Amino acid sequence: MKAANILLLCMLGAALLSTVLCNSASGPDDCCFQFFRNPVNKNLISSYFRTDSRCPISAVVLITQRARRICVDSQEKWVEKIVKHLEKKIL
Repeated sequence: MKAANILLLCMLGAALLSTVLCNSASGPDDCCFQFFRNPVNKNLISSYFRTDSRCPISAVVLITQRARRICVDSQEKWVEKIVKHLEKKIL
């Protein structure tokens, strides 16, 4: 009887531990699920970053001078121009 109680306690502990580990998994923080489609004036953008490779959609997040974040498609021509403009500005 004692062995069965110990086995049951171990199984319960393993189940609780697995739920804790699953909930604290580290994943990407900033993913985009919708894109802003209209071109944005490059002078209004202060910086940008690319979304994490673990995100389901590859995107660029443009950050405006007022700290607003805008998700845009990284394949759009106007987005590529803004990224190039910002990279030149940094150098």
